[in-house]
Amino acid sequence: MLILTKSIMAMMIGFIFATITGLVIIPLLKKIHASQSLSIYLKRAHKSKEGTPTMGGIIFIIPAIIITIIFALLNKIKITYNLIIIIFTFVSYAIIGFIDDYLIIKRHNNKGLTKTQKFTMQIIVAIIFFYLFMKSGSEPLLWVHSLNFKLNIGWLYGIFILFVLVASSNAVNLTDGLDGLAGGLSVISFLTFGIIAWNSGWLEGYEDIATFAFTLVGTLLGFLMYNTNKAKIFMGDTGSLCLGATLGAYAILTRHELLLVVIGFVFVIETLSCVIQIIVYKLIKKRVFPMTPIHHTFEKMGMKETDIVKLFWTVGLIASMFALVYGVWL
Repeated sequence: MLILTKSIMAMMIGFIFATITGLVIIPLLKKIHASQSLSIYLKRAHKSKEGTPTMGGIIFIIPAIIITIIFALLNKIKITYNLIIIIFTFVSYAIIGFIDDYLIIKRHNNKGLTKTQKFTMQIIVAIIFFYLFMKSGSEPLLWVHSLNFKLNIGWLYGIFILFVLVASSNAVNLTDGLDGLAGGLSVISFLTFGIIAWNSGWLEGYEDIATFAFTLVGTLLGFLMYNTNKAKIFMGDTGSLCLGATLGAYAILTRHELLLVVIGFVFVIETLSCVIQIIVYKLIKKRVFPMTPIHHTFEKMGMKETDIVKLFWTVGLIASMFALVYGVWL
C-alpha cells in the first residue's frame, strides 16, 4: 500500500511541478524565438503551428530530476544502482536531443546534428549503459517470465541492448509529429512499466525505479497541458529521445525487453512504416504510404489531427493492458 501511495504522490507532485515549469519556460522560449522550422511537406497542413517553440521536453525533464533529488534527500526513495542507470539514460539522451534542438534553432532550419553524429552519440551512451548494467552483476539473459524461459546469449546481449536503446529512442522521436501524440503514448507506456517495476521484487531498487516512472508520468501529464491541440510548445528531440531510451532502459532492467514491442506497439508501427517506405522506394521507386510516419498518412486520408491522436492513444492503451496481463499477472 505504501508504494501505491508513494507513486500517486509522485504523480501529483510531478504534475504540479511540470505545470508551473511550463508557465515559466514557454514565455522564455518564445522570447528567444526557440522555434523549429516545419518540414516543407507539412507546411500546408500544419501552417498554424509555424513559430511554436520547441525544446518542450525541458518541462518534464527538469521537474522529474528535481523531484527525485528531493525524494532522496527526504529519504522517501533510495538512490540505488538501478535508479542511477535509469537517470543516466534519461539525462544522457536528453542532452543529445537538446544539442540537436539547439543547433536547429541556432541555424533557423531543420539541420541539427547529422544522422551520423546523433547515432554515434546514442551508441556511446548505450555502450556505457551496457557496462553499468553488466557491472551490477546482471546476466546477459533473454528472459520470458510467463514461460520461465531463460536464454544466455553472452556478448550478443550487448548488441541487443544497443538495439533496444537506440531503436526505442528513435521510435518515440518519429512518433512525435502530432500535438500530444508522443506525450500521451509515453504516459501510457511509463504507467505500464511503473506497474511492472512494482512487481519486480527481485530487482534491486524496484520501488525506487517504479517511483521515478510514476514521477515521470506526472510531469508528462503536466507537459500535456501545453502540448495537446493546439500545442503551445513542442517536445522536440530533447524530450522524445530521452523518453524512448528510458522506456528501453526500463524494459532491460525489468527483463521485459520483448514486452516493450507490445507496450510501445504504436511506436513500433510508426517506425515500421518509415522502414517499409524507405526499403520499398529504394527497390522499386514506389511509395507504400502517402507519407510517413504513418500518422501523416491518416492526415492525408482526411482525418482530423485530434481524432488521429485519440485513435493512437486508444490503441496504445489496449496494447499496454494486454502487456500488463502478460507481464504482471501471467
